[in-house]
Amino acid sequence: MNNNLIIVFVRSPELGKVKTRLARSIGDQSALNIYKILLKHTAAVLRDLSFDKVVYFSEKIDNNDLWENSLFEKKLQKGADLGERMHHAFDTAFNKGYKKVLIIGSDLFDLTSSIITSAFEALETYDISIGPSLDGGYYLLGMKKLQPEVFKNKKWGTDSVLEHTLQDLKKQKIKLLKALNDIDTLEDLQQQPKLLYNILNYDASH
Repeated sequence: MNNNLIIVFVRSPELGKVKTRLARSIGDQSALNIYKILLKHTAAVLRDLSFDKVVYFSEKIDNNDLWENSLFEKKLQKGADLGERMHHAFDTAFNKGYKKVLIIGSDLFDLTSSIITSAFEALETYDISIGPSLDGGYYLLGMKKLQPEVFKNKKWGTDSVLEHTLQDLKKQKIKLLKALNDIDTLEDLQQQPKLLYNILNYDASH
């Protein structure tokens, strides 16, 4: 077992159930196609990293998907809201003996392997590493021991999440990584010309 673990939270790629805010602007099918591209990108970024990796699915585990069973452990998310589900995932990881644990989502086209590596390296000298997203949340959270307060009393999906998380962690030494853009709205998508190019090619080939 590696001492470092990457947790990835994903939704099952089903029509009408992913990227719902984006779907209001571009339709369910295009939103699903974009999410599938983002999943592929996330898997490709993580595939060759030497850290242990676990994918937490929102509803059901698919053993024949793009997350190779030989590289990614697979589990189901547990909890009533995002905070409870993340708390459970971190708690499980630390109880298994991992020393450094990161969690990321699956909707970040700007994610790179160097960002993941930098987040782990930061935990050598910092208590917490956080990747802020431009919408007021975060795309990455890393810690060396469980900090239960960060998972409670949050309005998940709003622009107050990062601010309140930093308040909870004000006694900790925090490394803020580069701020990046989640793909949740049409405006987010319009800021990603490469992703727009990919989705046009995806539509043409499917």
